[in-house]
Amino acid sequence: MATDTLKGGTAGSGGAAAVRRLLLDNGALTALIVLVIAMSALSGDFLTTDNLLNVGVQAAVTAILAFGVTFVIVSAGIDLSVGSVAALSATVLAWSATSHGVPVALAVVLALATGIVCGLVNGFLIAYGKLPPFIATLAMLSVGRGLSLVISEGSPIAFPDSVSHLGDTLGGWLPVPVLVMVVMGLIAAFVLGRTYIGRSMYAIGGNARLSGLRVKKQKLAIYALSGVFAAAAGVVLAARLSSAQPQAADGYELDAIAAVVIGGASLAGGTGKASGTLIGALILAVLRNGLNLLSVSAFWQQVVIGVVIALAVLLDTVRRKAGATPTHSPGGKGRQTATYALAAVVTVAVVGATSFLHDGSSSSAKPKVGLSLSTLNNPFFVQIRSGAQAEAKERGVDLTVTDAQNDASQQANQLQNFTSSGLGAIIVNPVDSDAAGPSVRAADKAGIPVVAVDRGVNKADVDALVASDNVAGGELAAKTVAEKLGGHGRIVILQGQAGTSAARERAEGFAKGLKAYPGIQVVAQQPADFDRTKGLDVMSNLLQAHPDVQGVIAANDEMALGAVKALGAKAGKSVQVVGFDGTPDGLKAVEQGTLYASVAQQPSQLGRIAVDNALRALDGKEVPATVKVPVKVVTKENVSGFHG
Repeated sequence: MATDTLKGGTAGSGGAAAVRRLLLDNGALTALIVLVIAMSALSGDFLTTDNLLNVGVQAAVTAILAFGVTFVIVSAGIDLSVGSVAALSATVLAWSATSHGVPVALAVVLALATGIVCGLVNGFLIAYGKLPPFIATLAMLSVGRGLSLVISEGSPIAFPDSVSHLGDTLGGWLPVPVLVMVVMGLIAAFVLGRTYIGRSMYAIGGNARLSGLRVKKQKLAIYALSGVFAAAAGVVLAARLSSAQPQAADGYELDAIAAVVIGGASLAGGTGKASGTLIGALILAVLRNGLNLLSVSAFWQQVVIGVVIALAVLLDTVRRKAGATPTHSPGGKGRQTATYALAAVVTVAVVGATSFLHDGSSSSAKPKVGLSLSTLNNPFFVQIRSGAQAEAKERGVDLTVTDAQNDASQQANQLQNFTSSGLGAIIVNPVDSDAAGPSVRAADKAGIPVVAVDRGVNKADVDALVASDNVAGGELAAKTVAEKLGGHGRIVILQGQAGTSAARERAEGFAKGLKAYPGIQVVAQQPADFDRTKGLDVMSNLLQAHPDVQGVIAANDEMALGAVKALGAKAGKSVQVVGFDGTPDGLKAVEQGTLYASVAQQPSQLGRIAVDNALRALDGKEVPATVKVPVKVVTKENVSGFHG
């Protein structure tokens, strides 16, 4: 009787238990399906061939990095250096192939070798130096990024055309980065599931030190594998951008780790698989792509992505507590294949049904324009956005604004999303002029007018460039401080973020302007990354070595304000500080007399004029190739009448 009752109860709940087990065993896959269905329902632009290929391209670099990180996490380690190693490897490739004439094939080998060497150093420090993985790879993060800046001298290096083709498409439709991602994923799956080193990773992650494994040598191999995957990711990323960016892949190590954990791996080690990592990378790519299409604020996007990562890990914790099948269970290959097939069928069916939500819907009568800004963490670009939004509101324009966070790759993704969603026109403020080229060419090919603002785009056609002259502005800044000092004095220069075109152009202007004043001695030049806090720290340090400095030129107002804080009572009295941009805080300091002057670019006017020209181009009207917004030196004498 008891046996019959038990069987009956099991049979009655078998269907629900099977579904529950399926969901728990495949939490990441379930999350991806839900995301795809939700984005398809919310945006009619999501479920298009072009956009889905965009998602694949945008996931490629993170996925390739994450495959390498999977090896490390499965073995209970961590690798924080993969983003820097990717940038260093790409820089070595571009530097050797362009500056030293090394054949491209050999240059690629050198790039991969760079990744392996970095990985071996990590592995040696961890296995033989007994350093915690966090500390060893954190050190390599700094070393790799520093070497990338040293080799490139802080400037992007253009890629040879033969390498740039890695960012193109095969047959006019299949993106090469997606193909590389698939190949690297298959290699990762093979290593994890079919090789001795792969089995060793799981054993080491399970603390199998007494099983006879040569753990130290295995760790060398594991971190070397992570390094070579990072190098491959760096080559793919640079090929997409047609240049090696010394600041490329900054922070990508966090995305890679997140993709691995979302995919079901445990930071405690012992579990994880390549397919789960791929799903984790796709989840992040779908999120960013969909949120862009839905015009979600760039700031809220970071919040949403953080919440999703937390929920995914929480789901994984629930799965483990419920006793779900381990993510590397050797006997579940057939069941795993069947699960993926079922997931594909369900997704296609539900997505097909949601597509009817968008059929027959009337498109907005408002013209749609996208604005991609290099960053919104700087008041200058916030003012460009404000001016653009004010003009768009007056003209009845639907304006979508995105923040690239000074990441050329992220901006490339945003521009691709704009193109695939069929916007009427695009306004771009490039993180880097070379890196924006491929994405702008794609928009040109799609017949979408493109207007560049503040910085130009290289190797691509834009309908108009709305900008102030950074070089001329730099010359004005140099002239202003030199004349204030009577043509004689000791000054320091606070440079912008290495690798950005604005930093290079303003530095060029400073140098040109100072040539006319041989009595001005530049005692130090240091980057402070356009940041007020770093400006404060760098200026404080420079004052220790040069307490008699009489002037400061800063490449933007934020750094100038940091310098003013470091100078204290000296600012505006014994030391004259000149900034750049004419931001509200900068102008307030000019009015107070602590900042002698700011070279103002009238950023809100840049935004307004950019929108106006984008609409003119959209209407088929003729627009000037270059629209120059004059810069103006603002001092205490004229600040009250200045309106930026």
